[in-house]
Parts: sequence; structure tokens; C-alpha cells
Amino acid sequence: MAASFYFYDLETTGFSPRTARVVQFAGQRTDLDLQSLGEPHDLLIKLTDDVVPDPDAVLLTGITPQQTIAEGVTEAEFLRIFEREIATPDTIFVGFNSLRFDDEFMRYLLYRNFCDAYEWQWQDGRSRWDLLDLTRMTRALRPEGINWPVDSTGKPSNRLELLTSVNKLDHQNAHNALSDVNATIALAQLIRDKQPKLFDFLLKMRDKKRVAEFVHAEPAFVYSSGKYASEFEKTTVVTTLADHPTRGGVLVYDLRYDLAPFANFSASELAEAWKWKKDSNEPRLPVKALQFNHCPAIAPLSVLDTVSRERLGLDMDVIKKHHAQLAIMKDWTKRVLEALQLLEQQKQASFLIDERTVDEQLYDGFFDKSDKTEMAGLRAAEPADISSFDGRFTDQRLKNLLPLYKARNYPKELTVEERSVWESYRNDKLLGGKEQGRLARYFKRLDELAQRPDLSAQQQYILEELRLYGQSLMPEDV
Repeated sequence: MAASFYFYDLETTGFSPRTARVVQFAGQRTDLDLQSLGEPHDLLIKLTDDVVPDPDAVLLTGITPQQTIAEGVTEAEFLRIFEREIATPDTIFVGFNSLRFDDEFMRYLLYRNFCDAYEWQWQDGRSRWDLLDLTRMTRALRPEGINWPVDSTGKPSNRLELLTSVNKLDHQNAHNALSDVNATIALAQLIRDKQPKLFDFLLKMRDKKRVAEFVHAEPAFVYSSGKYASEFEKTTVVTTLADHPTRGGVLVYDLRYDLAPFANFSASELAEAWKWKKDSNEPRLPVKALQFNHCPAIAPLSVLDTVSRERLGLDMDVIKKHHAQLAIMKDWTKRVLEALQLLEQQKQASFLIDERTVDEQLYDGFFDKSDKTEMAGLRAAEPADISSFDGRFTDQRLKNLLPLYKARNYPKELTVEERSVWESYRNDKLLGGKEQGRLARYFKRLDELAQRPDLSAQQQYILEELRLYGQSLMPEDV
């Protein structure tokens, strides 16, 4: 099968892939010349009655829970369509900020429903790419021929709806998944038309082996990332400090910055300086992780012509000076690695006191071969046979997910005992914490939003629908 792009976008009930849910999936396949192949997918996914949406997210998308229940498919039904029609061999999955947002939601959706969370992006010649960092690097290095927007404060912005607006690309309904897909394809066509060499170069850099080879071969290179400042078009020159000890990638140092303010810091002081602090004037440690499998927007220094160096505020003499400082500070790099270990320990400690549910435990480890065989069997089983898989999994997460999978996808198949267990689970999840519980916070936010003086008639209708939905979730014995 010939390679193809599959542009996709999601609308969700919130912003955390661990706790929110996908309510709309849309996608369009194209050939490598960005011409459409076949009809698009546009599917609503039913919201299950153990989840309360974020009212702000629903106001943004306009997709009410009631609409998903009336018109949508279950997560299990959606994934059968996804496997059969979408995740075909040699597919390159593409989105706009999909690596950090949509891909994560897809992974959790797959995990909750006994599918491998990763194979859809690498097995059978499949891969992934993200247009956001391509857009950032194009704006930074080769902006000619494209109009570049700023936000309401005059700050450079790469939001999809602004990019389509200033370039007169069709995008009639932002935050509708299919509209966003079509806008993303139009943006890809624009960038490839105006800057084909950069487009093709970064497309090849979706391969983690190519990224690793490039990074290890270049003493210093150009890097565009959302972690860098907008005033420099999210782009700088970095050098590799060390291999990342726990991820497939490296730690890089931003050579805009002098090492001197951090040179004598202990590991604990470096760890503190590394943390992001809102509204802080303290200099942040100019070190970040570059992961090989995250399609980073990287390029050789040779792409920096005089105009782009001036645009990005890059003084190459200063860059060389800072690079030379690092070369003789091997002990400092060792302290950075110790700082990273301290930060990882703090993160693990926070997980230990965080009472996560099984839905949120995707990254607690990979499933073994025997469990994956049983997972495939479960997905193929008749709904009436799902309970027979009880006791057939070795991973505790799968044991805990099994009753949730049945209740969410096949509620009519629940026995009286299973229904009682499900209602008890919902009661604890929705009402646990009393005033700080999920439903309590949900209704409080609805009350706050209802006081806004600028609500349109449609928004008022949505808030009323959300209130009715929340009331319908109240367990019967409350």
C-alpha cells in the first residue's frame, strides 16, 4: 500500500488526557501530494455516565453530552472503525499540536479499551508528524510568502484559526474537528508550496533514527520549540549536553544564554532553577529535553542566513562563546544530570500521593505478550462473553479495567450484581470529596459561567443542557 497522510483532530471534554474524554474524532486521508483520498471521517463518541465534562470545554466546542449520546458511537465501536479504516499500513498521522494533545488522548482511549496504546503510530510502516513545530520553524527561518499573525496584544501567535484567517484559508468553524482537519491540510499545502525544502526536510525528521543521527553529528543546531520565547519566534541554537538517562533523547542547552549565572549552582539549586515558575523574574535554567520520537523541528546552522539571524536575535559570536564555556564545564553537566534525577524523584513522589484511578495508569508500564493476546481476544468477543475474561489477565490494571470496559461500552449486558458495582463506582467517582467532588465542582462552575453578561443564546442553551446532564448523573440513592 502506498504511503499516505491521515490528518486528524479531536474535540474533547477537557484538557487532561488522563481524565477527559474524546467526544469528536475527524480525519481525512491524503496522498503525499496532499490531495484528498476518499471521504473524511467525522464521528461523535458517546460520553459515559461516569464522566462530567469541563463546562468551559463544552462552551468552546458546542458539543453537549446529550448530542454524543444521541448521535455517537461507543469508544469500542469507534476503535473498530479506527483499526479497520484509519490505522492502515504506511499511514503518516498528522495534526496541529497533535503530539502533545491529540496523540495523548488517543493513547488513553486505546488503553482504556484494551488496545495497544502505541502500535498505531509505528507498526506496519505507520508514523506520526506534527505541523505545529513545522509552522514555528517556517515562521522563524523561511517566512516569505506566508502571512504571519499576531494575537490581540500584538504578540506573535501560531494559533491555527489565526493562521488560516490572515492567509484567507477556509476555516469556517474553528473547534469543530472536521473543520480543523481541513484547515490543517490547507496550511500544510501553503507551507509546502512556499517552502518545499523545509517541509520535506522536517517530514523526514519524523523518523527518530534520523533525529538521533543528526543530533549526535551536529555540535550545535537550530531548534524550534514551544518552550522557547515568542520574541525569538520559538527558535534558538542549542548544543547537546548529555544523553537523557530515562527517555530516548538528549538534554540540550540554549546557547543564547551565558552559563555564568548557573556555573556554581549545586544540583539542588539547578533543579530549582529548572522548574517553571509563573510570573517569576528569576532566570530559568536554559536546558530542556529533546526526545527523538517527538518529531523535533531541528535544522543545521547552515540554514541561518543574515536575515534570519537578525530576526531571531542570534549573535553567532556570542553563541560560539557560550559553546566554548560549556566545553570546559564537564562537572557542570554532571550536576545537571543530578538535578534531573532530583526532579524525577520529586515527580515520582507526587505520583505516590496522587490517588490515580486505573484510567490514568497508562504509563505505569507495558503489557506483556500473554496479556496482549488476551486483550485481542476480548476485543473480538461477543458482549455477552466479556465477563468470561475475568481472571485471565496478569496485569492488575487490566483486571481493574475489565468491569469498566463492559459498563461503558455494553451497559445493557450488565448483570444485576455488575450494575450494582458500577453504580457504586460512579457514586464514589462523582460524589467522593463532597464539596470538592467532581459533580460539586461541575455545578459550581456552571453557576459561575451563568453569571457572565456576554453569554449568547446558544451558550445559555448549552449551560442549561449541561445542568440537566449533571442532574441526570446523580446516583439514584442520593
